[in-house]
Amino acid sequence: MGALRAIIAGKRLESAGETFTSRNPANVTDIVGTYGNASIEDCREACRAARAAQGKWASMPAPVRAEILANFGKLIEKNKESLSRCLSREMGKPLREARGDVQEAIDTCHFFVSEGRRLYGQTIPSEMPDKECFTYRRPIGTFACITAGNFPFAVPSWYFIPALLCGNACVWKPSEDTPRLSEIFTELIHAAGVPEGVFNVVFGEGPKTGAALVALVDEGLIDKVGFTGSTAVGRGIGEICGRNLQVPCLELGGKNPLVVTPSADLDLAAHGITWSAFGTAGQRCTSLGNLIVHTSVKEALLGKVLAQVNALRIGDPFNEKNDYGPLISEKFAAGHARNVETLVKKHHILLTKQNGRVTESNKAALGARFDGDAKNGVYAFPTLVDGVTEADEIYATETFGPLVNVLTYSTFEDALRIANGTGYGLSSAIYTQDILEAYRFRTGIGAGMTSINNSTSGAEAHLPFGGNGKSGNGSRQSGIWVIDAFTKWQAVNWDMSGKLQLAQMDTGYVAPRDYTVVDKA
Repeated sequence: MGALRAIIAGKRLESAGETFTSRNPANVTDIVGTYGNASIEDCREACRAARAAQGKWASMPAPVRAEILANFGKLIEKNKESLSRCLSREMGKPLREARGDVQEAIDTCHFFVSEGRRLYGQTIPSEMPDKECFTYRRPIGTFACITAGNFPFAVPSWYFIPALLCGNACVWKPSEDTPRLSEIFTELIHAAGVPEGVFNVVFGEGPKTGAALVALVDEGLIDKVGFTGSTAVGRGIGEICGRNLQVPCLELGGKNPLVVTPSADLDLAAHGITWSAFGTAGQRCTSLGNLIVHTSVKEALLGKVLAQVNALRIGDPFNEKNDYGPLISEKFAAGHARNVETLVKKHHILLTKQNGRVTESNKAALGARFDGDAKNGVYAFPTLVDGVTEADEIYATETFGPLVNVLTYSTFEDALRIANGTGYGLSSAIYTQDILEAYRFRTGIGAGMTSINNSTSGAEAHLPFGGNGKSGNGSRQSGIWVIDAFTKWQAVNWDMSGKLQLAQMDTGYVAPRDYTVVDKA
């Protein structure tokens, strides 16, 4: 039996050729599944299947499409625990967080069910008699999407639920780190009632299958691209879409700042910092990158943060007492180790005693707080780097792992400059009890999302999610705003007069009478 490489028009395509393996990062000897790399011919077939099915899907009334997506949400809800366990096993997220990942998809379904009855256009008065104007939302067409493995259920739901609701057909290249969960996602979509061909999947590695899929924009087979991943890859996708006059949905990296002011509740801030930095082992695109602390509270704050960091429990993602599990894969573990080795310089101060990868020889540093398999798992220590300045490479480099910088500031203007200076603009946060500071921060920060007295991480299904600058092109996921990404406006002029009426020329505007005001005072 060959490895699954694609699901196109409901048919499973298997291959005995080039494959890749999904492994449990808590124990890499545990193979979750083996999958094939879909070729450009497979991607082309998937796009053609989507284009062939899209018209009939779009002709289905939007409330009926919405009810099919409601079925999808019910199926996810019914299988929430088994899905969560599959998610924890395949990418290493602690079970509590995995349940949140799956719940986000359920929440997204709940939200968009009612949007199927609210794909509103407008009736607009005409400047001509016996004529009316209308606007309608129309689907974009074929939507191709490439997603990351850190939120393997939530993020695809952000893209595909509104895309399908709006009448588009989809081709998905999921992360090579979570193919099994993506396969289940697809099975549930079809079980919910989405017709064959409307939703298609091509499995494979990014530089191979992902690149092949995006190349089909030039062939006119794709009308919209969505991508969650690195800024470098996002730039390349943006160039391809740009020359085809398309606007992609790009949700890219971050170097998310968190500012702590003199008036902050330091205990509250310490909790927010620890979660922002080390939740999901620092592998959220919204994870804390730069901790920016006022000099007057630095010592007190770092004491509290280190106390919490030194109490973190790391290990088996199925142990619900653990704070974070392994990194997503060997690739990410190697990247984290490289960042610690190359970005941390001699003038920096490592506040954490043990850093880098957890191994059999150094796991004793964690003591009873570690219950993972150091030999076969891809675990990492939490790392805090003090003494970082804006001149350092680490300041503006997304590290995507449990690695956080500490910078200091003296004036609010300094804090805002440091927060905005990386070029990224995804998430941000400030801890303050000064209302004016909170107001000035939310106004002056360049990030697409900000929190006041809360962490940099955390999204709700009805709020817009996305970034600016190097973090994205201004597109947003979630909430009513994403409808704009998956529809195009059509303006309709309906003239019932029985004669040709020319706008701006045959309009019966009334000229004013000549009148001059005379002041008799």
